[in-house]
Amino acid sequence: MSDFGCKLRLCYRDSVIVIVDKPAGMLVHRSGIDAGETVFLMQTLRDQLGQHVFPVHRLDKPTSGLVMFALNSPTARALSQLFEQGEVQKIYTAFVRGHTPQTLNIDHPLRDEVDSQGRKTKEGTVREAATELRTLTSWTVPEPVDRYPEARYSQVELRPLTGRYRQLRRHMKHISHPILGDVRYGKGTHNRFIHERLGLKRLWLHANSLAFQHPDTGELLTVESDPPEDFKAMHTWLTNVAEGHDHG
Repeated sequence: MSDFGCKLRLCYRDSVIVIVDKPAGMLVHRSGIDAGETVFLMQTLRDQLGQHVFPVHRLDKPTSGLVMFALNSPTARALSQLFEQGEVQKIYTAFVRGHTPQTLNIDHPLRDEVDSQGRKTKEGTVREAATELRTLTSWTVPEPVDRYPEARYSQVELRPLTGRYRQLRRHMKHISHPILGDVRYGKGTHNRFIHERLGLKRLWLHANSLAFQHPDTGELLTVESDPPEDFKAMHTWLTNVAEGHDHG
């Protein structure tokens, strides 16, 4: 059970759409996967706004960032269709293991890990999946981690061109640059090193931009989220330790 003691930050709101900044560790809505959770983004937002909200997409529980809701059923159907047809451009930032290429197109099919009801399945359909990667910064940390004398990390921008289950996390594992803090697809030695040195524990993945055509007005909208405080702390720490300013 998680404790989220603050109001949600609204990044966009009009008469039919609201886009909120989801904290890391909060479920979007009730799920059989986390039966013990009692706090959900959808209900928290509903109570904060004092009106019903309709989910149109989701983020993994450990991922922070932008989640869009509709404020009525017709808008929910229209927005869901935009997401299903790949007409919402999503940009994420992540901290990953290793020095990544400056740019990379990851085209790697993924097998469904859950069925349409969200239940785990081993015989899922294999579907095309594509992600664009752009490296923002890379660091070399002069400390031994695992069996290497130094550690390498990068901050990347990720644009999923398809919407497969845990696509970004699985694609980054596929190219051997797993997202830091990923307990399922990542590397425990690096996750523990970051946690011990930085004192922060999370999946280092943040949904920071949504661009789409408003279903009512036709206006092209881009909504962005500022990096969370822990992302700023991670960037500062990596920069300082890579430049030899951090000896803690």
